[in-house]
Amino acid sequence: MSGARWVVFAYHTFGARALQGLLARGENIAAVVTHADDPAEGDWFESVADVARSAGIPVLAPPSPGLDEVAATLGPLEADLFLSVWYRRLLGPDLLRLPRIAALNLHGSLLPAYRGRAPVNWVLVNGERRTGVTLHHMIAEADAGDIVAQYPIEIGPEDTALTLYQRVVKEGVDLLLEWYPAVLAGTAPRIPQDPARVSRWPRRGPEDGRVEWGWPAERIARMIRAVTHPYPGAFVADGPRRLFLWAGSEVRGFAGPLPGTAPGTLLDVRRGEGIVVMAGKGALLVRRVQEAGGQEEPADEWARRRGLAPGAALDAAPGAAPRA
Repeated sequence: MSGARWVVFAYHTFGARALQGLLARGENIAAVVTHADDPAEGDWFESVADVARSAGIPVLAPPSPGLDEVAATLGPLEADLFLSVWYRRLLGPDLLRLPRIAALNLHGSLLPAYRGRAPVNWVLVNGERRTGVTLHHMIAEADAGDIVAQYPIEIGPEDTALTLYQRVVKEGVDLLLEWYPAVLAGTAPRIPQDPARVSRWPRRGPEDGRVEWGWPAERIARMIRAVTHPYPGAFVADGPRRLFLWAGSEVRGFAGPLPGTAPGTLLDVRRGEGIVVMAGKGALLVRRVQEAGGQEEPADEWARRRGLAPGAALDAAPGAAPRA
């Protein structure tokens, strides 16, 4: 227990675990600011509001934390520290000037790379082999404040956005608990971010999961891993028709392209494994698929049910959206 007074801005599992970690240390959380829980988040979602209420902590869920009335509510709390974890809005100057010691943020990348939303998804889309988590001071510009500490995380060839996020959560909470005492004591480093290394990435939506058979197989496989469950999924589309690809990987050692074989051509149906599809470069082993409006199923069973044989062109299946 440090004796400091905290206000925590947090959401989702990362925010809930960080709050639990501080409470386990006996920290004094004067208030929690969060978003209204979204039932669509699914089973992987842990509620910050539930953690706070179970500990008797006041919970605020304002539509816009930059509003003057929010600062007016938090000002009398005389907080020493503000902490933001996976909170989806930028804190404005009226809020950032309130804490007596510091306003900190936990970000899911090795800043200054991958500033912005969805860093865990973007590093997989882009084929990075390393990411990490950063504890840094907040300023008016998103993810741009001085760095306190970082922890690198290696990205494995089978990592999905969910498995990587789970590691970011664990390492991020450990990083926070290791370094906040030094911030309170005034002994923590403040390392300015290198402008030459800054990269910014936007938020992602369901339509960003579109892939093309003409892409290299390795690129398609990266997209599948980046947006598979619990995210909206990667898909190939032909107008309103879509086929969702929930699991797949590049076929190692494939000697293609095969002369006269177009991308999207079914090359093989492997019982118990999936289907092999020609890509713009190499071939993709697709393990699980879902026709829009249908149920997810093993790709080899889908191909047999559809009467598809090697040489068939894999157009998207009829429908508009996957069934939950």
